[in-house]
Formats: sequence, C-alpha cells, structure tokens
Amino acid sequence: MDLRGFIRDIPDFPKPGIVFKDITPLFLDARALEHAVALLARYAEELEVHYVVSAEARGFVLGGAIAAEAGAGFIPARKPGKLPAETSSVNYALEYGVDALHVHADTLSGGARVLVHDDLLATGGTASAMCELVEQAGAEAAGCAFVIELAFLGGRERLAGRDVRSLVVYEEE
Repeated sequence: MDLRGFIRDIPDFPKPGIVFKDITPLFLDARALEHAVALLARYAEELEVHYVVSAEARGFVLGGAIAAEAGAGFIPARKPGKLPAETSSVNYALEYGVDALHVHADTLSGGARVLVHDDLLATGGTASAMCELVEQAGAEAAGCAFVIELAFLGGRERLAGRDVRSLVVYEEE
C-alpha cells in the first residue's frame, strides 16, 4: 500500500511559506492506519526493543499502537508540566525558539532498547532530543522511526550514526 496517497499538503500552515504534511487522512483510513502501524511495529520487533518513546502530540497517535503491536512498552515524551511524577528532561532548539521534552525519571533503566518514534522527521531536533533523553537514562536508542521524512531538511544527518526508518520520504519541497 502506498501511504503517500494518505498524506495531504496544507499550504501556508502554520505560517506562510510552509507546506504542512497532514497525516489525518491516514488516520481516517483503517487499512492505511493498520498498515503504517504494522510496518513500524515490524521495525521495532527487528530491533528487539523494550520500549517505544514518542513525542507529544502527533507521535502519540501511532506510538502506543506500535508499542502494543511490537510487544513493547510505551513511554510518552511530554511538554513541561504535563507529567505528574519526577521527570528527566532535555531542551532542544526549534526553528522558532526552544522547547523541552520530559519523561518520567523512572521509566527507563540501563540496557533497555528503545525505538524513538515521531510522525515526522524534519530538522531532527525533536528526535535528537528524544534520543538524548533515552541515553541520559542509560538506555539505548536502538532506532528512530517516522511516518514521513522531509529529507531536504537534513534531519537524518542530525541523527547520524543511528538507524533511521521512514515510511514516506520527500526528497524535495
């Protein structure tokens, strides 16, 4: 199944000049959704991961499903102030400022193998931050998985040395 047909372009969102890749049509089609989850779960199984960590908010949509399908646990990486227990955090740069991701401090332990998942790989800032969170805890970021990769933004280079899998790759704008 070609998942590219389930991704629509939204011009000038969230600001002029940006073409947003919207995966809502993929979420709306049960077969496409199941196919995307199955492909990413198979990748997680190949890596023999113990956990899938996904960033708030769109990463959550598939992250938990991938983890369940792969027989792994799920760890939400959330914005500041959203988790009730003690957290570990990392700050990272965005095109328009700085953000942070937090995970519960007791979620990862040394030696755990983790799949880092997000819906989209653009500049690699969010994925790199999640990898840093995983590694700060003494766990291993075994691989990074995405539905969409905007290759022209160079995010894969920011994840150099890591295994990266993307279901749909856009080579140019």
